[in-house]
Amino acid sequence: MDNDRVLPPREPWSAVLALGITQITAWGSIYYLFPLLMEPLQSAVGASRSVVVGAFTLSLMVSGLLAPVVGRAIDRRGGRMLMAAGSLLAAAALAALGQVTTPLQLYVVWALLGVAMAGTLYEPAFAVLTRAFVNNHRRAIAVLTLFGGFASTVFWPLGQALIDAYGWRTTAVIFGALHLVICVPLHLTLLPRGGPRPAEPPVQAASHSLGDALRMPVFYLLAAAFTFNALVFSAMTIHLLAMIIAKGLTAAQAAALGALVGPMQVAGRLAEMTFGQRVSPATVGVIACGLLPASILLLALSEPSVSNFLLFALLFGAGNGVMTIVRGTIPVEFFGRAHYGAVNGALAAPVLTAKAVGPLAAAMAWAWTRDYDAVGLMLATAGLCSLAFLALALRWRRH
Repeated sequence: MDNDRVLPPREPWSAVLALGITQITAWGSIYYLFPLLMEPLQSAVGASRSVVVGAFTLSLMVSGLLAPVVGRAIDRRGGRMLMAAGSLLAAAALAALGQVTTPLQLYVVWALLGVAMAGTLYEPAFAVLTRAFVNNHRRAIAVLTLFGGFASTVFWPLGQALIDAYGWRTTAVIFGALHLVICVPLHLTLLPRGGPRPAEPPVQAASHSLGDALRMPVFYLLAAAFTFNALVFSAMTIHLLAMIIAKGLTAAQAAALGALVGPMQVAGRLAEMTFGQRVSPATVGVIACGLLPASILLLALSEPSVSNFLLFALLFGAGNGVMTIVRGTIPVEFFGRAHYGAVNGALAAPVLTAKAVGPLAAAMAWAWTRDYDAVGLMLATAGLCSLAFLALALRWRRH
């Protein structure tokens, strides 16, 4: 037996467990840290909310720009050292975040955190698992997203408790230390070593390089579908509480309903793991894409009631939860596995940019209309565009 092969006799489920833990830590300590620090940072650097939010937007754009580069590196050398380096950078940048006193320092630190996110969040983790698993990459990715779904559930209360006890600066340093004691060791010890990638399963379609994919119309249809979906979801996530309050509920009631979205994401992912394996990722994606505009239309057009709000949370959360899996698995179905990292990274670049732009676009729409129901209708229309692009991609592939 060749000792340099990436895969042991059994596929490396220990890597899924390791990445699950590091995904909770990375998402929770970087991405979900920002909402907790938004107000303290305004006072600390003497800047407006829009300036502070701009630093976070910059980090997402940096992450999106680097996604293809990171994916290509994992294709060539594996993800062990790269993800460990991303965790080291996250530790250093979070420690630096705890020291910022000016807007310039804030932007530099969040740019570095954008680099760290490019090397630690879902896209590199998906690339590692797709490279490591011969037959079960789809299930491995689905299991991984179950872990990630609990990041805000764990880190929002943990972060707020630490801020209340020690202040936000110390909290940022503590979160950075978690990368050193948790993420770096797990990445270095449990992720597969770099080496020859596993052979394609016999039934797998031929793989396409990134250059090949960029010459295929289906690549741009998928990119458009994912981008519109991400824009709508990110906009809704930031403005959801305000939209519910505009329906006549109190802030406490809105927060309680908003808290249901996370569990519904996990429920959607469990359903995909249970039933979705029987159909292609693209077909599952069409269903998930349809849930997003359906949920927004329900919220915008229906009378406010507990049952309608609960149904909205179910459709909205489940749709996004499943789309996370779809975005990780559909590139294999369309383009093969050999160049997954580069292709998926290229698909992720506009998605991450849309996540940054979505909340701002919704805010501008509200400033124009002063009506969150009208904003909801605009976002639902964008969600229907996502559905149309994905349906066209599926039709293109079948022909």
